[in-house]
Amino acid sequence: MNENSLHDGQHVLVVGAGLSGLAACRLLKREGCHVCITDSGTRQLQDPDDLCWLDENAIVQEFGCHHEATFLLPDLIVVSPGVPLTIAPIQAALAEGIPVIGELELGALYFKGKIVAVTGTNGKTTVTSMLGECLKKSGQSVFVGGNIGTPLCSHVVEDVQAEVAVLEVSSFQLDTICDFQPQVGLLLNISPDHLDRYESYEAYADSKMRLFKNQTKKDVAIICASDPEIMARQDMILADLLLFDNEQWQVDAGCNSLRWTRDDKSCETYILHDLQLTRPNVQNCMAAICGTRLMGAGVRDVQEMLDTFSIPEHRLTLVGSFAGIDFVDDSKATNIGAVRSALAGMTRPVVLIAGGRDKGGDYGLLAGEVERIVKCLILVGEASLLMQQAFSGMTKIVLATDMDGAVNLAVGQATRGDVVLLSPACASFDMFTGYAERGNKFKQAVGMWMGALGQGQGLPTVKIHTAGGVA
Repeated sequence: MNENSLHDGQHVLVVGAGLSGLAACRLLKREGCHVCITDSGTRQLQDPDDLCWLDENAIVQEFGCHHEATFLLPDLIVVSPGVPLTIAPIQAALAEGIPVIGELELGALYFKGKIVAVTGTNGKTTVTSMLGECLKKSGQSVFVGGNIGTPLCSHVVEDVQAEVAVLEVSSFQLDTICDFQPQVGLLLNISPDHLDRYESYEAYADSKMRLFKNQTKKDVAIICASDPEIMARQDMILADLLLFDNEQWQVDAGCNSLRWTRDDKSCETYILHDLQLTRPNVQNCMAAICGTRLMGAGVRDVQEMLDTFSIPEHRLTLVGSFAGIDFVDDSKATNIGAVRSALAGMTRPVVLIAGGRDKGGDYGLLAGEVERIVKCLILVGEASLLMQQAFSGMTKIVLATDMDGAVNLAVGQATRGDVVLLSPACASFDMFTGYAERGNKFKQAVGMWMGALGQGQGLPTVKIHTAGGVA
């Protein structure tokens, strides 16, 4: 499919009225298409400004349901990432031969610059942000977006396009690509996730590998050499391979510096001490360094980025320390692989707060780390009983009804030298609007406890952190 596939007067159905769907509508309208948008949510839930734009631009709207007949009328369907391709109306359209693509594919048709696409079960946002900051420091015109922030279609309709688009790409977005071909594709890791949407772990892993589907030898695929799932599938990749986290990379014992011996035997050393990095984020740094150097950033640009970069919140963020106990917010760890990585990087006893909405993963994959380092497991949310059963006999388990209660219970179990870690292994939507609200609630509960205890017992002043990591 190319940009000439869309033409003035073509009928296009957009499925989903969120950020991606509305961005697609704007691009399609600019191209002169007749656009209809459908969303299973009610019209009252939509932003009034968005509704006003839809009305003013004569966008046909269907809210509150997905009528199958609507899906059989268009020449093309553009689906938002949150909409499964398995719903009956989409399956009916596919059976009739109506092409179905995603907003990412649509935006890429009209983007004229180079594309760096980043995916993986964990670390996507951190690496995407690192790449964007570093390339900007090197003097390049850069758009950063995709699965984070701004959809690609929104950037495309602006008057001036960037030279490079650095895109975070989810498995859901990769499910709907046809010809999407990034000049650089970066796959960080693959571990079980979204098994409530995919029929199997294999299907989820195959979705991640679609990042390289249309790449050729003129493109580059950057992959993690220490990830067995990726390496087992590397023969599927036709692009030129660049590996990170292999024997060419040396990390000092304190994760304070990285040394990269390149294929031409030249060496580059980068200082990381200001980032307070754990092992997962050291791997993220490796990946970002590969991508930025490949895209023309200099060693000084990379070091400047590392000196000034703050790990995004809710990703192994040190919230504060009190009475010898560290409190760490890893609310973004919504899958088992993320929690396993977080625990693997811990060297001190952990009181782990976990739970939420189950995503269909195998909690047994955490057994080794739980037995090794978790002194007490505090469970909260819908998956509590399921997780209690999975970890029975491995560690002490306590159930909580809400985040305030979980923090209070964790404090009661922790002693000097321990880490209280929020790393849920579950989605947040049973109790919160998203992982950010969950993490903020954790931080609030920790802050309230610290303040109350400090005033009541005259303990040392509390220092609250908003960014960084914990070793």
